[in-house]
Amino acid sequence: MKNVSLFVLFFMLVVAVKAQEISLTGTVKDSTGVGVDMANVIAINTETNGLESYGITNHAGLYKLKLKTGSQYTVKISYLGFKTESFTFTATDVDAVKDVVMHEEAAQLDGVEVTYEMPVSVKGDTIVYDTDSFVSGTEKKLKDVLENLPGIEIDDDGQIEVEGKTVSKVMVEGKDFFDGDSKLAVENIPANALSKVEVLRNYNEVSQMKGLTNDDDNVALNIKLKQGKKNFWFGELTAGYGPDNRYLAHPKLFYYSPKYSINIITDLNNIGEVPFTRNDYRNFTGGFRNINSRGGSSISTGADALGLSATQNNRANDIDTKFAAANFSYSPTESLDLSGFGIYSYTGTLMKTDRNTTYIASDDVEMATTDTDQTVHLGLAKLSARYKPDEDFQLDYDVLLKQSDDNEEVNVLSVSSITDEISEVKKQKPLALNQNLNVYYTLNDKNIFAIEAQHLYQDEDPFYEAIRDEFAFVDIFPVDEGQDSYNINQAKNVVTNKIDAKVDYYRVLGAKSNLNLTLGTTQSHQNFNTAIYQILDNEETLNMDGEEFGNEVRFNISDLYMGLHYKVISGIFTFNPGVTLHQYNVKNEQLGTVVEDNLTTLLPDVYINAQLKKSENLRFNYQITRSFTDVSNFAQGYVLNGYNSLYSGNRDLESSLNHNLSLNFFSFNMFNFTNIFANIAYTKRIDALKSSANIVGINRVSSTINSNFEDESLTASGRYERTFGKIKGSVRANVGWSTTNNLVDNAQSTSNSFTQNYTGALSTNFTNAPNLELGYRYTVNNYENGDVKSIFYTSRPYARFDVSFLKNFIFTMDYDYYNYTNDADTISNSYSFLESNLTYQKKGSRWEYGIKGTNLLNTTTLNLDSTNELYFSTQAYYVQPRYLLFSVKYDI
Repeated sequence: MKNVSLFVLFFMLVVAVKAQEISLTGTVKDSTGVGVDMANVIAINTETNGLESYGITNHAGLYKLKLKTGSQYTVKISYLGFKTESFTFTATDVDAVKDVVMHEEAAQLDGVEVTYEMPVSVKGDTIVYDTDSFVSGTEKKLKDVLENLPGIEIDDDGQIEVEGKTVSKVMVEGKDFFDGDSKLAVENIPANALSKVEVLRNYNEVSQMKGLTNDDDNVALNIKLKQGKKNFWFGELTAGYGPDNRYLAHPKLFYYSPKYSINIITDLNNIGEVPFTRNDYRNFTGGFRNINSRGGSSISTGADALGLSATQNNRANDIDTKFAAANFSYSPTESLDLSGFGIYSYTGTLMKTDRNTTYIASDDVEMATTDTDQTVHLGLAKLSARYKPDEDFQLDYDVLLKQSDDNEEVNVLSVSSITDEISEVKKQKPLALNQNLNVYYTLNDKNIFAIEAQHLYQDEDPFYEAIRDEFAFVDIFPVDEGQDSYNINQAKNVVTNKIDAKVDYYRVLGAKSNLNLTLGTTQSHQNFNTAIYQILDNEETLNMDGEEFGNEVRFNISDLYMGLHYKVISGIFTFNPGVTLHQYNVKNEQLGTVVEDNLTTLLPDVYINAQLKKSENLRFNYQITRSFTDVSNFAQGYVLNGYNSLYSGNRDLESSLNHNLSLNFFSFNMFNFTNIFANIAYTKRIDALKSSANIVGINRVSSTINSNFEDESLTASGRYERTFGKIKGSVRANVGWSTTNNLVDNAQSTSNSFTQNYTGALSTNFTNAPNLELGYRYTVNNYENGDVKSIFYTSRPYARFDVSFLKNFIFTMDYDYYNYTNDADTISNSYSFLESNLTYQKKGSRWEYGIKGTNLLNTTTLNLDSTNELYFSTQAYYVQPRYLLFSVKYDI
C-alpha cells in the first residue's frame, strides 16, 4: 500500500504540472514551402528574460513548445544558413498554432547568432547537451548529470549506454579519460565542472576511415568543461570517518589545457565502495579491439582460469579498498599526441554464502556454507602515441600492461550424503602485455590503405590447493589414503603469444560506394603445463606420475585470410555485403604425438542500414563466424576445477560454426522528446563445444565435445523514453531464451533458459523543487533441464529522492525493495536497502560537510539463483551491515 500511495502522489504531481501548461505548435518551412528539419525553436519569457521552453523541428518541420499560461514570450527560430525569425506570443488557456517561414541568408553561413544555449541540439552524428539545462543543483558527479539527459543511461556496472550501446570511449576536452572504460569518468568527474556533454555517434578516431567502415556501434562521449575549469587545477579532497573505525579518503585533481591534461584519482575506504573491481579489470580494454572481428574468426586465448569468487552488486560481508590512478595527455607538437594512464587497485574482501544445490542427474542435494577471504592487487599501465603530420597519414602505437596478484582462501562446510569441511586456496599472478601498431595512408582521393597489427603476450600461473577429509576422486588419483587429511595441490602455467595483422585497401568508387580488399593473418601459440601432487602429513610431496595427471601441451592456430567487401548507398539504404576466405591450421602436440587439422572456410557477412530519418534508422547484420577454443580444452591430462569438479580435455576438438543475425532500431525524436531503441539477436551454433559430464552424487568428471545437436539463443531488448516538460517516463525490457545440449552420464541433456527483465520508471527534473524517481523492476528466471523445471521471481520497486533546502543543504535517498520467490513456494524472502546522504555547503564556500548512511535498514542477505546442465543453485549472500560516515570535502 505504501508503494501504491507513492505512485498516486506522483501522478497527482504530474497532472498538477500539466494543468498549468498549453501547447504552441506549428510548422517551420523555407521559402519554397519545404519543412526545415532540425531547426532550433526557443521561447524566452519576456518578464524574466529566461529560456522556458525549447524544441527541435522534426523531418516535416513541425515544432512543439510547452508554455505556462498567462505569460508572454519571444519565440525565436534559428537554423544554419537562414535568417533568424522571431515573434511575440502570449499564452492563454488554450493551445495555439503558429507557422513560420525562414529565408536563406548567405552572409550567415559561418554561424548563427545564439542568444541562448539550446538544451539539446543535433549536429549530424553529434548530440550536444547543455548540462545547465538538466541539473537541479543536487548532482555531485558526472553520473548524476548523465542520468538526467534524455537518451543516456548508466547500467548497474557503471557503464554509459546510448541507444542501447555501451560507450567505448570517454574524452574530456577531446582528450582520452582512461581509455577503455567509462566507469572511472562517471564516478569521479565533478558535476559542477561540466558545460556540455557531446554524444559522438558513428565514432571513428581515424579521419580517413570515416564513412568507409560501418561505425554504427561505436559511441564516444566528449565532456566540455566550464571556462573556469580550463588552464586551472580543479578537483576535491574528501575525508570521512564513522563508528566501527569506518573511513573514507577520496582526493582527486584535474588539469586541462590545449597542450596537456592530467587526471589524478585516489580512493581509500572500508565502507564497501569499490571504485575498480576485478570485473572492471578483466573488461578494461585500454582501447584495444579485435581487429579481425569483421573477418569472422574467433580464436580464444583463455583468461582468468582460476575462477575467483566475485562480489554481488559490489556488496560483501566486508570490503576494504585502496585505489590510485593517473591519466595524462601531452601534445608537444601539432602532429604528435602522447597519452597514457596507470592504475593500481587493492581490494580485501570477506564473503559468506549459504548455498543449496540440487544435482539433476543424481537428484542429490548439497547444502554448503562458504566463507571466503580474498585479496586482489590489480595493476594496469598504458602508453599511446599518435603521429599525424597531415590529413593523409596517421600512425598509432599503443602498449598496455596488465598484471594482478590474486589470493583467495575459502572454507566450505559441505553437507550432502557426507559432511565434509574443505579448505581451498587459489592464487595467481597473471601478466598480459598487449601492443598495437596502426598505419593509415591516403594515396589520393580514390585509394586508401590501412595496416593494423596487434601482439598479445600472456603468462598465467593459477595455483589451486584443497584440504579435506574426504577426497572425491580416490578411484582416479593414486593418492596416499593413510593420511589424516587429503592435501591436494595443482600448479598450472599457460603462456600465450598471439599476433593479429592485416592490410586493408579501400578503392573509393564514388561519393556513395567503395570496395575493400583485406589480407590478414592470426597466429596463436600456447604452451600449457600442469602438475598435481599431494602433500603428506610429514610435509613430503607425493607427485602424481603418469600422463593422466600432468599436461605438457603445445598448441598452435594459424589463420590466413582474404576478404572482399562492397559498400554502396542507395537512397535511404546502405548495403555492405562481403565474404572472407580462411585457411586454418590447428595443431596440438602432447603425449608424444601431434594432432593436426586443416580447414578452408568461406565466411559471408552482410550489413544493411535504412536511414529512415536523420535520427532514425533500422540496421540488419548477418555474419557466419568460426570459433576456436583455447589450449586448456585440448589438454587431456586431468585438471582440478574445484573440490568436487574434475576436468579432462579432448585433443580431437574441432571448431564450431555460428550463424549470427541482429536487427536494431533507433529513433531520437527531439520534436516530442522521445527516445526509442530496440534490438533482437539470434545465434545458431553448429558443432558447438559442449560439456560431457559423468555425475556421482555431487561430484563430476567432465570433458568437452563437439555436439551433434544445434544450440540456439534469442535475445531481445527495447527501451522507450519520453519527456513531458520536467517529467521523464521510460519502460525497458530484456528477454533472453536459449537451448543448449550436453552429455550427462552419456545421455543427451537439453537445457532451456528463459529470462525476462522489465523496468518502468517515472522521474522529475525540477530546478527549484524536490525531485523524485519511482520505478519498478520485475525479473523472471525460468530454467528447464530435462524433466526438472524451476522458476524464480524477483519484484523490485525502488525510489530515488533528492532535494535542496534552506539554500545550503542537499538531501538524497535511494531505496530498493526486493521480493524473491519461486514457483514451488519453497522460497520466499523479502529484503530492502536504504542509503541516504545529507550535505551542507554554504554558497560561495569551498567546504562541504556531510553525513552518509549505507544499508540503513541493516539487511543481512540478498538472494541469487543460477543453473546449468548439471544443477540448480540458490544462495543467500551476506552483505555489509549498517554504516554511518561523517565527511568533509574541500573543493579545489
